[in-house]
Amino acid sequence: MSRSVSTALLTDQYELTMVDAALRSGAADRRCVFEVFARSLPGRRRYAVVAGTGRVLGAIPAFRFDEDALGFLTDRDVIDAATREYLASYRFTGTIDGYAEGEVYFPGSPVLTVEGTFAECVVLETVVLSILNHDSAVATAAARMVRAAGDRPCIEMGSRRTHEEAATAAARAAYVAGFAATSNLAAGRRWDIPTTGTAAHAFTLLHDDESTAFQAQVDALGVGTTLLVDTYDVEAGIRTAIEVAGTGLGAIRLDSGDLPTQARDARRLLDELGAAQTRIVVTSDLDEHAIAALASAPVDGYGVGTSVATGSGTPTAGFVYKLVARQATSGEWRSVEKRSPGKASSGGRKHASRRIENGTAAAEVLRLGGAAKADAGERTLQLNLMRNGEPREATSLDAARARCRDSIAELPLEATKLSAGDPAIETVYERSDR
Repeated sequence: MSRSVSTALLTDQYELTMVDAALRSGAADRRCVFEVFARSLPGRRRYAVVAGTGRVLGAIPAFRFDEDALGFLTDRDVIDAATREYLASYRFTGTIDGYAEGEVYFPGSPVLTVEGTFAECVVLETVVLSILNHDSAVATAAARMVRAAGDRPCIEMGSRRTHEEAATAAARAAYVAGFAATSNLAAGRRWDIPTTGTAAHAFTLLHDDESTAFQAQVDALGVGTTLLVDTYDVEAGIRTAIEVAGTGLGAIRLDSGDLPTQARDARRLLDELGAAQTRIVVTSDLDEHAIAALASAPVDGYGVGTSVATGSGTPTAGFVYKLVARQATSGEWRSVEKRSPGKASSGGRKHASRRIENGTAAAEVLRLGGAAKADAGERTLQLNLMRNGEPREATSLDAARARCRDSIAELPLEATKLSAGDPAIETVYERSDR
């Protein structure tokens, strides 16, 4: 996210009224630690994927209050004069540690740890959660689809099914999780994600007949293009496609009907026509379950829209942003925790590592107290993401994709099941005095 565009009002009013009240009580400058974690994995999925970290690290430096924002807040009586003065010079100066983008996480995992004064940390809650909850939900769904697809590529094409800015963020999150490309050009420009796209049914319907439409597309895009063959009759469409483009046609797309049967019939006909190298791409409301059902079909790629852009039925990761430790006036750090039934939190700053046994993840280990240090046979999970309010070198999308692939491969076989179930590994809390 560009630093020139303020993110300060991408927040809830109570963040600022808490600052207002804390300035009055004298507690605004008290050092605090907040953690972002999920109490459970929504949809009873067996693992989840962190995405959006890079966007968070771009949003925080842009969290600045200009005169227009301050005037709005004052006119609405959201803040008083003292709070206005504080916010006018606001800049986050604290530290942030967190899981690498693309890493898998489990219930309780401190995917982000934010330390600073109460006032500078609490105002970030909404913008941090809005990014991580959306992007991680999309990435988790996308990762399940990629696993179901095996070595066949998935293309993200859900822009028309969600908010325009959510669409670009979804394209990025899906790419982190292993999707090969997106149809979203804004995402392609912003993050250098490969883009792809050819034609919709409207293009065929525009022309007098299918042959004319296909010829126009081939003339414009070459024989390596993908022709949509199910506007009228699939068999006739395939025959016309090969007549126009020849046996070197790149691919055909199937977007309706019984896709497994359609794919088998299409493969048989293409081979009979001498187009053995022409690929078959399928679309039409696919999700991870539909993709898994196509595993034995002669399909070469999947285009996924609504399900990936909306988290495949789980549109939020369920993250919360909770105060877990604060510094007393004596300078001593004290653990704090929420005890509400069903919404309890675990107090104290935690250092996370993953226990690995014979190359397979066995437990998420969260240690309270002491220094951030993993035991032998464990992999440290938290990175230094921000120091003194300045982002460290951001993880590239290629690195995030590799981290996602490797961390999922490290999970036990149970994690690959698409059915609802318990987390693939348990979360273990330990006390450390190191």
